[in-house]
Amino acid sequence: MPTLILALETSCDETAAAVVEDGRIIRSSVVFSQMDMHALYGGVVPEIASRAHVEACDRVVDQALKEAGVTFRDLTALGVTQGPGLVGALLTGVSCMKGLSFSTGLPLVPVHHIHGHICANFLTHPELEPPFLCLVASGGHSHLFMVEDYTAFRLLGQTVDDAAGEAFDKAARVLSLPYPGGPKLDELAENGDPLRFSLPRPHTEGKYDYSFSGLKTAFINLVHGMEQRGENLPKADLAASFRHTLVEVLAEKAMLAARDHGVPGLALAGGVSANRLLRRRLAELCSLEGIPFYTPSLPLCNDNGAMIASAACYRYDAGVRAPLSLNADPSLRLVQPQG
Repeated sequence: MPTLILALETSCDETAAAVVEDGRIIRSSVVFSQMDMHALYGGVVPEIASRAHVEACDRVVDQALKEAGVTFRDLTALGVTQGPGLVGALLTGVSCMKGLSFSTGLPLVPVHHIHGHICANFLTHPELEPPFLCLVASGGHSHLFMVEDYTAFRLLGQTVDDAAGEAFDKAARVLSLPYPGGPKLDELAENGDPLRFSLPRPHTEGKYDYSFSGLKTAFINLVHGMEQRGENLPKADLAASFRHTLVEVLAEKAMLAARDHGVPGLALAGGVSANRLLRRRLAELCSLEGIPFYTPSLPLCNDNGAMIASAACYRYDAGVRAPLSLNADPSLRLVQPQG
């Protein structure tokens, strides 16, 4: 009998549900985006996000079941994002799935959001198996994990300040690009000169750690200085230069870790994994090193229910079950600190 998981993702501003078979096969995937709502404010408003989740949870769950052609009786278990994320948004999803678990008798499996992003690669690359190195880059995360098994991870490096996605969004805002800024900057940068402006590459004490606050500040000062001098902003060149510098930092540390640990493969995950230059650069570097490179299909780069269902499947197989007292945890860690 296949393992069928229905999962719900509500960590930020997408209400997403999906049914996944055996952690690898997407039977359905439904995403309700709140992008238009938050575009009015230039960013995600937590209260609006929570309210929208409340209104959408039932609809996306029903649609996911309908598209998969299954009922609750066909399911093995339920999965839900426990954290990290916006606490109100997380609580909405956790409450919804706890209610379904109580009413159906199906076991509930809590999932870490980053674990879900890593598992998005299993949905795109059925041949992928641990161990491998994974760079997780998104609006809130910049981490390098050694994926030792389906539910076992070792943290090699992480951002010491801003995440890559946050830096992209701030740079886009300085260039007056519309929300969501990161993808807009990526698109604009495709037509710019990445070498026109020299930007600093921050150094960190940790060999595989990242830091983007200095790069972000330098870029803001560059743009503001040009504006104060009355210069026209070559936005495409500015976007390309910023993207080039940030991507090189991400790729350099990832490849350093890959070489040091002799990994059999390198995977990319998280919202920033949709960045065109980052995908091209890592594919190029992995090819030169003779390392297989994996990245999710574009629809699976952003938050979605399928990645949570995939992670829930492997946690279910590992015996993880949640009591009905499960609570959301906006600061949930994937790997507990040592010592």
